[in-house]
Order: sequence, then structure tokens, then C-alpha cells
Amino acid sequence: MATKQEKELTVEERLKALYQLQTLLSEVDRIKTLRGELPLEVQDLEDEIAGLETRVANYDSSIKEMNDNIRHQRETIVQAQALIDKYKKDQDNVRNNREFDYLSKEIAYQELNIKLAEKVTGESTQRIESLNADIQGAKEQLEDRQHILSEKKGELDEIVSETRQDEEKLRDKAKKLEAKFDDQRLLSAFKRIRKNARNGLGVVYVQRNACGGCFNRIPAQRQMEIKMHKKIIVCEYCGRILIDPELAGVTDEDAQNKN
Repeated sequence: MATKQEKELTVEERLKALYQLQTLLSEVDRIKTLRGELPLEVQDLEDEIAGLETRVANYDSSIKEMNDNIRHQRETIVQAQALIDKYKKDQDNVRNNREFDYLSKEIAYQELNIKLAEKVTGESTQRIESLNADIQGAKEQLEDRQHILSEKKGELDEIVSETRQDEEKLRDKAKKLEAKFDDQRLLSAFKRIRKNARNGLGVVYVQRNACGGCFNRIPAQRQMEIKMHKKIIVCEYCGRILIDPELAGVTDEDAQNKN
């Protein structure tokens, strides 16, 4: 709101200020359009790369665990074989059938442990081979995505470096213009209309006796009211704020020739 010392803006001055603000913001939008989908593409690639890196790390962790298990199983085989050798040697010195049968059962038990350990070792080895193939595929995919990301970032950085200074100047001008605006409700309404408008235009001038936003016809009496700049008038169809071409710096002839 304007202070007591500041002169309150007229409706015409407010409309001019809104149109100037829109011109600045539309230019910022144009700069964003130059960047196109690149920011989103870069973000998607970064997310995909992070996912691939996590996948490779998980594969590596699984392989490490399986290698540890293989070492444990091999130790089990060595220990079991040592016991078998011992029990077989002890069988040569048994005193009765009962001791011989006991040692035979122990030998069979250790042989079973060896078979189980060999089975686990074989399965783990096959799984490691499969994971290594998956890792190789993921790394190739990762390398491809990193190459594409590097190119996309280069394109984006080039566009940003070319337009950053212009965008900052435009945003600074828009910020200063907003700070001078004395009707915050109107400013908020303008921003809301602009946000919801397909082309980002919250203020449009009359073209060929129609709204410059939705192109619905405007009655002659309403057009006269728009030209008088005595009150804020919005399109009854699309809700955009209407101004006459003169406020936009456009001649009536140019407005009539607009598509």
C-alpha cells in the first residue's frame, strides 16, 4: 500500500505498470523456454546414474559376502577332510565293532558336510559370475549415461551462461517494479491469472474488438470503458485483465492487424 507521503497510483498507471511487469516476466519465460527440457533431462540422468551406482555398489557388496562365504565353506571342507583322515586312521586301531561303527558314522557325517559345502560353493560361484555380468552391463549403461549427462550439462551451461546476466537484470527490474506497486491485491490477482493462463499472459489488450487472450468478442460499451482507464476490467470469459492498445504502446491499426 502507498504511504501517506506517496502519491497513490491512478488506475491507468497501475495498468501500465502491470503490462510493463508482464513484459519483463514474459522475457524471463522466453529465456526459460530456450533451456527447454534440458534441466529436467539433466535431473533425470543424474537420478538414473545415482540408481545405477547404487545397483553396482549392492552387487559388489553381495559378491563380497559370497566370497567370504566361499572361503568359509572351503575351510569347512579342509577341516572335514582332516577329520575324515583322522577317523579312518583311528579305525585301524579300534578294539570292537561299536567303535568302528561310531567312526564310520562320523566319517559319513563329515563327507555330508563336504558335499554340502561344495554345493554352496558351486552355487555361490555361479551367482558371482552372474552378478559380475550384471555389473559389467550396469557399468556400460553407467558410462553411456555419464557421457550423455556431460553433453546435456554442457548444452545447459552454455545456454545459462549466455542468458544468466539478461535474466538477472530482468528479474531485478521486475522486483523493483513490484516494490513500487501500491495495490497488492491487484498484483496478487495478476500473478494468479498469469500462472493459470496457458500463454502466461495476465494482461492483454483489445485486438479486433476481442480479448487478446481468449479472442472472445468484447461489447462496444465495455471497450469504451476499457479506453477510459477508470477501473480494472477483466474478460468475462478468461478472466484476464483488459487494457486498450494505447497503454501497451500499440496503435489501433497494429492491434487490428494482430492475428
